[in-house]
This record gives sequence, structure tokens and C-alpha cells, in this order.
Amino acid sequence: MLGNIDLGISIFYILLILIVGVWVGTRKQGESAAATADGYFLAGKSLKWPAIGLALFATNISTVHLVSLAQSGFDSGLLNGNFEWMAAFTLILLALFFVPFYLKSGVTTLPDFLERRYDRASRDWLTLISIVSAIVIHIAFSMLAGGIVLKTLFGFNMYWSITLICIITGIYTILGGLRAVVVTESIQTVVLLSGALIISYAAFHKMGGWQPMRDVLDQEGELIRLSMLRASDDPSGMPWYAAILGYPILGIWYWCADQTIVQRVLGAKDENHGRVGALFCGFLKILPVFIFVLPGLFAYTLFKTGQLDLSSLGVDAAGQVNSKGIYTLMITQLLPSGLIGVLVAALLSGLMSQISGALNSISTMVSYDIYKQKKPQATDKQLIWIGKISAVLAMAFSLALLPLLNNYESIFNGINDVIAHIAPPITCVFLLGVFWKKASAVSAKYTLWIGSGIGVLVFVLNKLMPASVIGQIPFMMMAFYLFLLCVVVQVSFSYIYPVQHTAISKTLYWKNPLDPLRGKAWNGIGNYRFLSAALLAIVVFLYIVFN
Repeated sequence: MLGNIDLGISIFYILLILIVGVWVGTRKQGESAAATADGYFLAGKSLKWPAIGLALFATNISTVHLVSLAQSGFDSGLLNGNFEWMAAFTLILLALFFVPFYLKSGVTTLPDFLERRYDRASRDWLTLISIVSAIVIHIAFSMLAGGIVLKTLFGFNMYWSITLICIITGIYTILGGLRAVVVTESIQTVVLLSGALIISYAAFHKMGGWQPMRDVLDQEGELIRLSMLRASDDPSGMPWYAAILGYPILGIWYWCADQTIVQRVLGAKDENHGRVGALFCGFLKILPVFIFVLPGLFAYTLFKTGQLDLSSLGVDAAGQVNSKGIYTLMITQLLPSGLIGVLVAALLSGLMSQISGALNSISTMVSYDIYKQKKPQATDKQLIWIGKISAVLAMAFSLALLPLLNNYESIFNGINDVIAHIAPPITCVFLLGVFWKKASAVSAKYTLWIGSGIGVLVFVLNKLMPASVIGQIPFMMMAFYLFLLCVVVQVSFSYIYPVQHTAISKTLYWKNPLDPLRGKAWNGIGNYRFLSAALLAIVVFLYIVFN
């Protein structure tokens, strides 16, 4: 249990975010104030690239990442860092290929984009899938990770403490809309990164540096833990080809086609701010390997040298250390009182930013993709009211899911396991829709229906019969196989039911792959072409170094 100083710092931080969020969200902003639907859901389309990049990063990085990436670093080394560095490639795709269409078409939601490119049926299906995924992936799993942290550090009841945090987060999110979400997320990103840097330095200092860690791994015959891309027989179940083939399917859905993430880009002031904001997030995504995953690896070597006591974590049925609580244990054993409070604030930052971002996207989709479709004459006041009610209901439903999701041994793997079965059909219809002019509305509809149905079936069979052939396929490769199946379905139906473009849909696909690079760009270092090339070069270099 932690002392009053750390508890006081944590409470102060929560109240500070609440005050800032309510103030920003409710102060008058002219036409873009929260009193208008455009101002409430998209911040009046006034966001600039720093806020977009920080908000994208904060919405992505939750308490799940801090807790579970450290756990993965302890269990398997840098391997799960692939989810961070490969995100840079998909953020380049978002900036170059998707942002122009999203902003040019003036859409409020990504389901709205699908209707303009395909038809209403595709919009309705994506709305349903996006709301469910936001509740389960972005909110419920984050709540679970936050609850584990609060229970471990302060001895609080997991469900009551998370409920309180959610109510506080919901107040400023529901009152202030996207503007409040983005401003608070920008603050939370700084706090989160500061906290992660503190624990990274503490672990690095305790170990004595990089070379002593390498020496311990060498003595244990486990230098492979420093490698990002593993051999085909690696016991982790994620060899190099699974990462290269499987991640793009998950990543394109998450970064380019998920409303919770992309909504920050939809609120961009203009195309260049949207593009550069996405690329800024790509540069930030380089950091988590060093400040989230690496501390877990340091914890492993500290454990091996007897400098970290893991007795309080216990062991599982196989006799392995129960590493789910490794991050909170590092906090209590490596940091003095006071700094622990800062780390708890960082953990709460991840939790609150993830929840606020997801609630805002859910309220936007319910208002625009469901309510406004049924009542086209709905006023801004009605749309905002419906959005607020849906946010409250989504939060309540997420809390109810916590006992079920707590059965996953690794929260991070649990999230990606769910995504692997949701993402393939959505990734398929977005990619083919943007890059292939013959992708038809009927084909998109059937691909979403059939692909989602097969994904659910495979997921259920995997859980009911883990020893079966399906159950033995790693989730990354399963995502790739499901994607290939979806491509076959959409291409086949596109020839059976040829495309009939509308005046709008024929402007929403690239006629030439080089067209995205011909758009107007800022001069100097802010040029999105230069930034894309620089980000690509840095990530490729890092993969060469850590292979």
C-alpha cells in the first residue's frame, strides 16, 4: 500500500484534469463552441497538427500499454514492440492516402465515408462494429488495466475505483466534447511520457546500464529477447513473417479506419495539419519500445540478478512468474515516495485519455450514423443530447464487461486477439475502396457481413477448441488469412455486381498511386513528403539495429 503523499498527488492530478476539461469544453468559442454539433464532436474543425499528434498518441497509449507492454518486455523481450514501430508505417498510409479523402469529403464519421464511397448498408455495419469495438477494446480493457493498478498500489476495490475514475472522465468528456478531449489528452500525453521516462531511467540505473543487461541475457542464453523480428520456430507465436503479414491488417484498421483514432484527424484545420499531425504521432510511436517495453526487459534481468523481488506476484499453474503486475511492482520497488505519485498520475493519464477519446467517438457515431439517419431534421441540440446519453450508456456497459475480460492472462494479447478477428473485413473494404475503382457497393456490403461472421465464428472456435487446427494458428496470421479471404470475397462480388459510381464516390479513390504526393505541402521541414520519408528511414534503421 502506498502513502498519503502519493495518493494526494494522484487525487490532485485527477481534479486538475477535470477542471481543465470542463473549462476548455464549456468556455465560449464562437461558432465552434460546444453548443454546435460541429464544435462539440469535431472541435469546429480547428485542430492544428501538434494537438492532433498528441491526441492520437494519447488515445492510443492507455494504461493497457504501460502495464501490458512492460509485462511483454518481461515475458518475451522487445517482441511486442513491433506493434509500436510498425504503427509508423500505417500512420504514413493514413497521412498520405486516407487523410485527403476524409477531409475533402467533409465527413463527420468514418461510417459516413463508407456510405459516400459505397452505400448505406456499409455505413450501418461499420457503425455497429465501431461502437462495439470502442466499448470493448478502447474502454473496457483500459478500465481493467487501470483497476489492476489501483488495486495493487492502493488496495482499492477495483470496480468502485474504476467507476469513480470513469465518472470523472465522463463529466468533462460529455460536457466539453472533442475540444475538451484533445486539450486534456495533450496534457495527459506529457504526463504519461514523463512518468514512463522516470521508471525507464530508474530501471536502467538500477541495472547499471545497457551492457550489464546484455551480459545477463547472454549468460542466460536469451539475447534473442533483444530482437524485434524472430525466427519461424520462435515459441512466442509471432515470427517475423507473422509480424510483417499480420500487423498491417490490424494496423490499417486501427489507425486508418477506426473512428476512435481517426476522429482527431477529422477535426483538423486543413489537410496539411491533418497529415502532419498523423506523422507527428508516427514519430512519437518510436518511443514506447524504449519507455514501455524496455523497462519490462530490465525488470527481467533485475529479477535474474536478485535485484528485484517478485515474490508478491506469485506464480501461475505452470510455475511461471505471474507477470501481470510487473509494472506496479517496479514502481513500488524502484521509486521513492512522491515519484510514485507521479507514476500513478501517468497511469491515470493513459486510462482517462483512452476512455475520453472512445466516449467521444461513440457519441459522434450514435448521433450522426444512427440518430440523424433516422431523423434527418434533428437539431444540433438534439444531436448533442443523444451523444451524451450514448456516452453514459457505453461507459456503463464497459464496466459490466470487466469480470469477463479479466480472464485474459495478458491484457495486451487479449486486445490484439479481439482486433485480429474484427479488423480484416474493415481493412479490406477501406483499402480496396481507396485504391481500386472497381470495388462496388454490393461487394463491400457482403465482404463486411461475411468477413465479420467468419471472424466471430473463428474466434468462438478458437476459444472452445484451442487444441484444434484453428486454435493453433497465431492471431497475427489468422488476421492475414481472414484478410485474404475478404479480398477474394470483395473482388469476386465486384465482378458479379459491377460498380456504379455516384458523383461523390468517383472522387474518393486514387486514380494514380503517385497522386497523394502531389498535394499542396508546407515548405521546409514541415513538408509531409519529407516527414514521411524521414519517419520511414528512421524506423527501417531501428529494425536493422534491433534484429
